[in-house]
Amino acid sequence: MKNVKAIIFDAYGTLFDVNSAAEKCKDKIGDKWESFANYWRTTQLEYTWLRSLMGRHKDFWEVTEDSLEKSMKTFKIDSSMKGELLDLYKVLSTYPEVKEVLNKLKETNYKLAILSNGTPSLLNELVKSNNLENIFDNVFSIEEVGIYKPSSKVYDIPIKKFQIQKGEVVFLSSNTWDVSGGGNYGYNSIWVNRNNNIFDSLDYIPQNQVKNLGELLDLI
Repeated sequence: MKNVKAIIFDAYGTLFDVNSAAEKCKDKIGDKWESFANYWRTTQLEYTWLRSLMGRHKDFWEVTEDSLEKSMKTFKIDSSMKGELLDLYKVLSTYPEVKEVLNKLKETNYKLAILSNGTPSLLNELVKSNNLENIFDNVFSIEEVGIYKPSSKVYDIPIKKFQIQKGEVVFLSSNTWDVSGGGNYGYNSIWVNRNNNIFDSLDYIPQNQVKNLGELLDLI
């Protein structure tokens, strides 16, 4: 950690709770809300990977909408809820410890940034709705390169912007494929393992994993 100059965070699932949109509608959706939310997220990610492989790019908001439509049909959720769920996705909640940790990191000399699949407008709205406007030096979107993570073109973005070396970045994500993508690229990737999951076998094992972002403070 001695040579670290930038701490970069994934957004969805790392800073912002991707299930919080469906959770806010659980009275309408019923007991299946969490299974529905997980299916929506999985489908959303699958669409990003498939579109990258096919060279058929759509931005993250379009992918989110497409994956929601499939998920609602699969779980037989009334189509009238689509607009409400999409509106809530624009203002996802942060995980409980996120704001406190980010405010403490802001007092350090590290560059702080988000690197996400989200569109610039989506990410800026999330940052604003959670009162994080003064935290980040940059909010990077894959739309700058037109391909989704884990493409190396995405992990290149902050390196070029900050004019730093790959090994000078600490990158945090809750997504094992994203941790592996950043790690194989050359980042010091840290897995945010909130749910005690098993890490994927993708040619990278992170040196550190944390249960939440609060444990990052102990590492740095």
